[in-house]
Amino acid sequence: MGSPDFSVPALRALHAAGHDIAAVYCQPPRPAGRGQKETPCPVHRAALDLGLEVRTPTRLKRDTAQHKAFAALDLDVAVVAAYGLILPKAMLDAPRRGCINIHASLLPRWRGAAPIHAAILAGDTESGVTIMRMEEGLDTGPMLLTEATPIGSDTTVQALHDALSEIGARLVLRALAEDPPAIPQPEEGVTYAAKLTKEDGRLDWMLDAAALERRVRALNPWPGTYFTQAGEQIRLLAARVEAGTGAPGTLLDDAALVACGIGALRLLRLQRPGRAAMEAEAFLRGFALPAGTVLG
Repeated sequence: MGSPDFSVPALRALHAAGHDIAAVYCQPPRPAGRGQKETPCPVHRAALDLGLEVRTPTRLKRDTAQHKAFAALDLDVAVVAAYGLILPKAMLDAPRRGCINIHASLLPRWRGAAPIHAAILAGDTESGVTIMRMEEGLDTGPMLLTEATPIGSDTTVQALHDALSEIGARLVLRALAEDPPAIPQPEEGVTYAAKLTKEDGRLDWMLDAAALERRVRALNPWPGTYFTQAGEQIRLLAARVEAGTGAPGTLLDDAALVACGIGALRLLRLQRPGRAAMEAEAFLRGFALPAGTVLG
């Protein structure tokens, strides 16, 4: 049970290991692209490539027909990875070994919807994957296995996403083979990673430069980090912390060094609406940002 790219390696690993996959559940096809054509999610496409049955219910919570259809699969276990729908108790209890989740954090840190982004935003030095047995609470179930991976000063959300996706695929195979004992999560150190919105990408120059640089690494490609200038919303795709002082949001030179609440941020890669992304030197030839300009 999964939907985005993150879940695909786990599906492929389960299939390659010879597990009998009774069905694949994922989000329904949705309009995408300029033509708004109905497009299946990555897990849906992978499942079709593997010749597996795909189910795409739009809701589960009160749909007793879906509960019965799930129970009729007579499962040993359900593997869940970023599915996108909350499983009701009737479905959580149906498989003999329950439902296990591939969660992209070292629980109990970063329960919730966006744990990969949250780890980079917070300046964590490591992240990881927890295989947990699911219960009705939000990522509160007991842990079966964990594996950590470092977060470097230049780690992007895409790089961390890909690393955790591969760890999750490997770790869930171990969990199924070894059936390790479930260990309750610690009561201390619980944090939550809220669902991201477009507004989270707006750059607040009052923040310190290090926090803004982490935001750039954490929120691209989605929801994207941006500022406004000359009536345009400019995306910032890469940046570097440098020394500098001045009124927050003010350009300190002609090469896109912006004063922040603490320190300064060198803008390295930018993109105008409807245009290709460019390195700062090329961008500034077509969109001047002279020293003294105040960015929105």
